[in-house]
Amino acid sequence: MLLHILDLIWRGLDQGLNMLWATLWALTLGFLLSGVVQSFVSKSEMRGLLGDRSPLSLLRATGFGAASSSCSYAASAMAKSLFSKGADFVAAMVFMFASTNLVIELGIVLAALIGWQFTASEFIGGLLMIGLFVLVARFTIPDGLVEHARLRLAEAGGGAVVEAARAVTARGDSIDKSELPWGQRLRDRRRWSDAAGYAAADLTMLRKEIAIGFLAAGFLAALVPNSVWQVLFISGHGFWSSLENAAIGPLIAMLSFVCSVGNVPLAAALWKGGISFGGVVSFIFADLITIPLLLIYRRFYGTRLTLRILATFWLVMSAAGLITQYLFEAIGAVPSTRPTQIAQGAFGWNVTTALDVVALLALVLAFNEARRRTHSSNERFAIDPICGMQVERATAPATLREGGTTIYFCSDRCLTKFRSEHRDHPPATTVERPASDKTAAIDPVCGMTVDPAVPNALSRTVDGKTWFFCSTGCAEHFEQPPSSDESRAQPSAAERP
Repeated sequence: MLLHILDLIWRGLDQGLNMLWATLWALTLGFLLSGVVQSFVSKSEMRGLLGDRSPLSLLRATGFGAASSSCSYAASAMAKSLFSKGADFVAAMVFMFASTNLVIELGIVLAALIGWQFTASEFIGGLLMIGLFVLVARFTIPDGLVEHARLRLAEAGGGAVVEAARAVTARGDSIDKSELPWGQRLRDRRRWSDAAGYAAADLTMLRKEIAIGFLAAGFLAALVPNSVWQVLFISGHGFWSSLENAAIGPLIAMLSFVCSVGNVPLAAALWKGGISFGGVVSFIFADLITIPLLLIYRRFYGTRLTLRILATFWLVMSAAGLITQYLFEAIGAVPSTRPTQIAQGAFGWNVTTALDVVALLALVLAFNEARRRTHSSNERFAIDPICGMQVERATAPATLREGGTTIYFCSDRCLTKFRSEHRDHPPATTVERPASDKTAAIDPVCGMTVDPAVPNALSRTVDGKTWFFCSTGCAEHFEQPPSSDESRAQPSAAERP
């Protein structure tokens, strides 16, 4: 009996390790390319451009989301941050869709593990899902609930922040003017160093997700008999079988607790088990409705809007998967066979092994560069102390002031975990610096917290009042003449008694 149990464990581990080795080079390439994109497309360029749901704003949201690929938790936090600073809710959700589905690393791993058809379906189906969401959200997400959620976030983070962001959004030109032209960016060694930092930090952040995904997929692929999958995934009933499979894909994703690139090996296990092509696609899309993320949405937006989000996301994810399946069937792109083993025999002297060795060397170089940056002066970025993600200080979704130092987090989830781990020594402040903190100031343009005490802090004095800014771009924007419906009546935190 004991030997049988050990044999089952070994088979699951062996399958999972083979899958990891078969895709290691793809994972590495994906993270490196993602780091380059994140480094060269600053998140500060996204501000003020998503103020409505016009086709141009939605196109920007899609592009910015794809450029800032991240895990589901960080993506949800960034979407919340954009929304709280004046972005349209639908545009913020489109940004979140794109940043977890239209991403380089996901597509590369899909191609390496189960075929290029799934990579193509990710991008084509992802754009289709975004289009469906924009159409469906007009009926399922009422403006009243959205405004209530905006007020809820304003009360949590300070109403002046949201009002300032609304004024910026109305003018629609809040891009940081300090950004260099693309030619200079590509020649800037610091940006390539930042890219290595992003790649190393993202891999560190997702290491648990990746490990859990490959282990779970290994055990599912090796140990679950086909009879179980046949009961779960109905087949032989034409359209109705495809519909059931596409609808059940998000349910499996919701209960799996695994998100981002970690659900790709699980998708491979489901494909081997018999779920339809559309079911696999809808499963991959549904990493945004895992139970932990639904709890986060509830904290952000309230219970009623979260239930609307769940129903809308589930509907468009299933519909996008189903439509993608029929589109690919029409052009003969759905694979006609399924693997009996996934990545079996990946170890050995072959092309995959050679690529993996190169990938490991690239990872060593990236982590060394990231470590060098950590020990050198780098005022633009900080490292989330919980998950290890590289966070841009100016756009950090959550911050905490403790002992005279600002701590930056990729999401409220990491902030909450940090607080729970420091209950014996609770911090004295909340997510944003309180008004009573004499050293704190709020940038009146973007709403970010600024420390006036730092050397060469950017400031402007108007009518005897001093305003502090996070960047030259915000300071220059502030100096522009305000429109008739705007005012500078809100004092900074540094001015409050």
